[in-house]
Amino acid sequence: MKITVVGTGYVGLVTGACLADMGNHVVCLDVDERKIRVLNEGGIPIHEPGLDVVVKRNVAAGRLQFTTDIAASVAHGTLQFIAVGTPPDEDGSADLQYVLAAARNIGRLATDYKLVIDKSTVPVGTADKVQAAIDDELGKRGLDLAFSVASNPEFLKEGAAVEDFMRPDRIVVGVSDERAANLLRAIYAPFQRTRDKLVVMDLRSAELTKYAANAMLATRISFMNELALLAEKMGADIELVRQGIGSDPRIGYHFLYAGCGYGGSCFPKDVKALIRTASDQGQDLKVLQAVEDANDHQKTVLTRKVTTRFGQDLSGRRFALWGLAFKPNTDDMREATSRVVIDELLSRGATVTAYDPVATEEAKRIFGDEPRITYAQGPMEALEGAEALLIITEWKEFRSPDFERLKGALKQPVVFDGRNLYEPALMRDFGIEYHAIGRSVRARALA
Repeated sequence: MKITVVGTGYVGLVTGACLADMGNHVVCLDVDERKIRVLNEGGIPIHEPGLDVVVKRNVAAGRLQFTTDIAASVAHGTLQFIAVGTPPDEDGSADLQYVLAAARNIGRLATDYKLVIDKSTVPVGTADKVQAAIDDELGKRGLDLAFSVASNPEFLKEGAAVEDFMRPDRIVVGVSDERAANLLRAIYAPFQRTRDKLVVMDLRSAELTKYAANAMLATRISFMNELALLAEKMGADIELVRQGIGSDPRIGYHFLYAGCGYGGSCFPKDVKALIRTASDQGQDLKVLQAVEDANDHQKTVLTRKVTTRFGQDLSGRRFALWGLAFKPNTDDMREATSRVVIDELLSRGATVTAYDPVATEEAKRIFGDEPRITYAQGPMEALEGAEALLIITEWKEFRSPDFERLKGALKQPVVFDGRNLYEPALMRDFGIEYHAIGRSVRARALA
């Protein structure tokens, strides 16, 4: 099948590459000439494990192409996936200018039937706006051309996006006609050989499903983070609490880990957008507002622990940071806790030496030539002469460090762990002063 994917970010590039891997002929369009140049030269503009292999394999097979030619991309695909960015406006609503621009290009240039599929995360009612934009452009041309609009929200996890696409737990599609449903069934058939994973619904329900899913996961995280703060005050251990409630099959273990706040391109943006969407309908989503407030507060937990230990004025002190990306296996620093922590440390006069396996270049882009931030080549190098270590991202290579070497490299054996990587009792045995999120040595001793 001939498919066009508009946008080569996380969603667009993964979608295009994985659909090509199933034998489809896919053209990926982007107006960013730099991105397309990188892709055509064999590079990958984002860090996503396994994606480079899939892209190279399908480019070599002639099934995957990259272009900035809008007319050629519209002409190519019967299916036109729109996977462009929907950044938040100042009021928290999703900015649809790129989605609607893509829709207008299709209406302006199409000469035969197109199924236009919203893959971007968009507010409820966006499909209607896409339909209207295409109708308007066709009207300007005096054409009565058949087309369909569908919603196919993505549920990909950064760092595991290829695996998620290839082996989905569900595929949600919103349609308004049977032709669109049948085309989507056909392209997704190879991804559901063991059982039917396709959930077909109306357009607005599909659009709301995406926001509802991310909002639910964000709620679980913020709930556990607030419980962790309570556990600290009461001498309980949040990890034991997690095991106790997660063993209930009605609750489960997913997204119950306490930490220093969620970030990335999805949860913060989608929670804000859903709150704004509800507000436009005259409804306050009080639970979700609390989720967002709790997360903003949680991102400051580590620096509050630092100032409790070292004082409000951190002038002359240097701190080591492990982790810059908002989560492991990505270089994405959008809404990352590291940005809040670094800004707060710098504002109090401290300097920072940071290490991240893949996000250093992104950090340099964000912080520019800030002289108070330096970047280490390895985790142990970041520790040398630092006052204490702050752990922001749970990269695997941080899970089993040489604790004796860690202790010797720091000026003081102090660790602030925003991801609860270590057992408090073990750190005590090593002689390391350990500040985690909602952990208790006493509670563990009794377990």
